[in-house]
Amino acid sequence: MTSKINIFDTTLRDGEQVPGCQLNTVEKIEIARQLEKLGVDIIEAGFPVSSPGDFESVVEISKTVQVPVICALTRAVNKDIDVAADSLKYAKKKRIHTGIGTSELHIKHKFKSTPEDVLKRAAEAVKYARKFVDDVEFYAEDAGRTDNEFLARVIEAVIKAGATVVNIPDTTGYCLPGEYGEKIAFLVNNVPNIDKAVISTHCHNDLGMATANTISGIINGAGQVEVTVNGIGERAGNTSLEEVVMALKSHHSLDFETGIDSTQIMKSSRLVSTLMRMPVQPNKAIVGRNAFAHSSGIHQDGVLKHRQNYEIIDPADVGLKESAIVLTARSGRAALNHRLQILGYDLNTDELEEVYNRFLELADRKKDISDDDLEIIAGEKKQKGKPPIELVSLQVMCGKSTIPTATVQVSFKGDVFTETASGNGPIDASFTAVKNLVKRRVRLEEFLIQAITRGSDDLGKVHVQIEHKGDNYYGFSAHTDIVTASVEAFLDAISKIS
Repeated sequence: MTSKINIFDTTLRDGEQVPGCQLNTVEKIEIARQLEKLGVDIIEAGFPVSSPGDFESVVEISKTVQVPVICALTRAVNKDIDVAADSLKYAKKKRIHTGIGTSELHIKHKFKSTPEDVLKRAAEAVKYARKFVDDVEFYAEDAGRTDNEFLARVIEAVIKAGATVVNIPDTTGYCLPGEYGEKIAFLVNNVPNIDKAVISTHCHNDLGMATANTISGIINGAGQVEVTVNGIGERAGNTSLEEVVMALKSHHSLDFETGIDSTQIMKSSRLVSTLMRMPVQPNKAIVGRNAFAHSSGIHQDGVLKHRQNYEIIDPADVGLKESAIVLTARSGRAALNHRLQILGYDLNTDELEEVYNRFLELADRKKDISDDDLEIIAGEKKQKGKPPIELVSLQVMCGKSTIPTATVQVSFKGDVFTETASGNGPIDASFTAVKNLVKRRVRLEEFLIQAITRGSDDLGKVHVQIEHKGDNYYGFSAHTDIVTASVEAFLDAISKIS
């Protein structure tokens, strides 16, 4: 029978501990709502006693989020637990997450205490938390470096005191997957009352093994995983939500499932990246820019013939439209022809061979070949008539103390139309005016600006990708005025809609 693994998201607590990535309450609420759409089971909303801002965030998230359990972190201190309980008063489903360090290092050098005292404090904290909520999770900080027999004693005691979930953190990311899995298995086999609580994993990525350790924990008996979107968190980060979810989804033989709507993964990733001002590394698994990009000719040909030749995940499963075929000197004819067809070129075999040879000559001199380059290489191979929609004039008003406003005038089938709109900036205002003019429900999927030359008088080229009724359309333009280039590229893409 397929086992359900609960997803405990700590993006708003452990993930937010990254220096320079703090969120305000409004931003936290926006992420919490997206986490609810994503389908996480528990949202750790903050550490309420740490600051008034964290307390307020837990309160407001508790009011806003309806389905997931809202969790507040505490130390094994009564005041912490009091404040956490107060912050959760509006939550429909609430959990207090309390705990203490259990490794010899923490007991001796952090608490300057004894194992027996730590065991007593752990049980008392859980018992006190149960006065406020029925759902209490206990964390044994630095469990990864804790002696297994002492850890088992602590876990038995806190479950007896009322813990419903027991968290086994690899706080420093020290464990190897085999070690961590054996630790979970030891608890399953040596804690008499373990059946009365859910075992949770909480792995850090200091040695790059957070996801592997988490999967090992699941295989050996864990029923909950503690993760963050994009794997963000202190030092090298936490276990990545998207990696665990898609690993379980891809490996059917493991027979585990989550309640995550994986098509919301990319949207969640981009929201967290934007609000936390923390870019996702290009080669990041699942959500990186290159995760579904192919540049090798052999790989490109294989993917175009049958996606599963080189992709174990369908891009649509994580909320992407399609894979990216990146043209370089290593690309083959199949990839080149595929891209040319997207741009509107239908070449016969001889024409393709001629364009391919010219493409290789240019590719040897440039790292990547852009769509503009292809337009130049294959330009004469496509009959280009007058575009159906043309930019006649563009006037933009913007500045520090001025609301950005754009007036756009376009010609369509001999008639001229004018529209004025405001926006967050000159480009946003111009695009809004265009959308009001053409009355098409289009969504901007991608917007890229590149400098062709150097200096303040650069010729800038713009690439846009828009979506209309499930199909993607591409537009290109180049101009010394980047706003003009942007509007022309946007109109170029819209012109390609039938």
